[in-house]
Amino acid sequence: MFQKILIANRGEIALRVQRACRELGIATVAVHSTADAEAMHVRLADESVCIGPPAARGSYLNSHAILSAASITGADAIHPGYGFLSENADFAEMVEAHGLTFIGPSPAHIRMMGDKIAAKEAMAALGVPLVPGSTGAVPDLAAAAEVAERIGYPVLIKAAAGGGGRGMKVARDADGLEEAFRVARAEARAGFGNDAVYVEKYLDRPRHIELQVLADAHGNVVHLGERDCSLQRRHQKLLEEAGSPVLTPVMRDQLGGTVTSALRRLGYRNAGTLEFLFQDGQFAFIEMNTRLQVEHPVTEMVCGIDLVREQIRIADGAPLGYAQTDILFSGHAIECRINAEDPESFAPSPGLVTAFHAPGGLGVRVDSALYAGYQVPPYYDSLIAKLVVHAPTRAGAIARLRRALDEFAIVGVSTTIPLHRRIVDDPAFQAGEYTIHWLERFVSDADRTG
Repeated sequence: MFQKILIANRGEIALRVQRACRELGIATVAVHSTADAEAMHVRLADESVCIGPPAARGSYLNSHAILSAASITGADAIHPGYGFLSENADFAEMVEAHGLTFIGPSPAHIRMMGDKIAAKEAMAALGVPLVPGSTGAVPDLAAAAEVAERIGYPVLIKAAAGGGGRGMKVARDADGLEEAFRVARAEARAGFGNDAVYVEKYLDRPRHIELQVLADAHGNVVHLGERDCSLQRRHQKLLEEAGSPVLTPVMRDQLGGTVTSALRRLGYRNAGTLEFLFQDGQFAFIEMNTRLQVEHPVTEMVCGIDLVREQIRIADGAPLGYAQTDILFSGHAIECRINAEDPESFAPSPGLVTAFHAPGGLGVRVDSALYAGYQVPPYYDSLIAKLVVHAPTRAGAIARLRRALDEFAIVGVSTTIPLHRRIVDDPAFQAGEYTIHWLERFVSDADRTG
């Protein structure tokens, strides 16, 4: 087993990885920018190294500084968390070239799945269903128009190297295609240094369903069930559930069988998540995330498996030690992402946390690196806490979530807690009747009535 792991991240996910390491008896190294010198993940690590200035480009995205920190502290592995360098194939290669273990998939698989066109081609070849669209990048507007006419409007123009909603535009008819194509390419070029785009059918009422998988280096692949991540604003997830209110165990087993078979043939290793659109009983693959997901706690709550611990064990060469039939799903879990944002305008709200009280009780989990007196910096993602609840039924989980949200107190910065309270009280959410477009309308309706 590894002796010392450097955690190339910050905030709650760095703390989450530290906890798994501590339980495995592994020492940890925290890296931090000058803005994070007093952060909780720094305070609780066995060792810490300052790697640069506040801006992520000079610190958390600085591969050379991170590798230097690993070298001087004698770390033998690096866990990237999520975001930052977690899906950077070049970084994973650099880690391996320095004789360290990258706790994640192979650089080849990270690179393959980081290109959405290559990912779709690979999944199609392995029998995973896709959204109808172009077979690869479209070179120009004429080619995009040809695909759009074949599959029918509305269509989505998407950046091949995209993510987070950037480089993604809807064309509802032929008149709007030119503008959508031009803007998507421009955003892709500016955001990712790659203006390649492809075309796929725009689904008007899909749900976003993702499947969590684990694969070891011995050919064993299992899935840990689905998460429903349909509650999104501007393609950013806000609330997730495990399992989905609209999937049956038969649907889960069928999707899981298809996915695990595909990844076994691909030779994939470590944790990963395959994302699908689901509409009219049909799944369509959209992308794969070759890392730990923000929303992994809901999966842990319903199946009882520590995903970070498994990532570390797999990277160390250990077999999974269990089969698909050994994984039992129990109850229902919901996660709310608590962001330091105005709950109406969604403007970032950095600042001093003057008071902090986390909810507790049976079936309540809070993943956060906050404390009273902590200064939320303006340089990074606004996620400051994850509230996760678990109960035997979805109705019970909703009731528990409502109670936990009422207990949650973060003073000094604005947060999205009030928005989550409104969502939980909405009849459509309580009935599980929502799609990926629902939250945008919910927020807009609240703005109009407010």
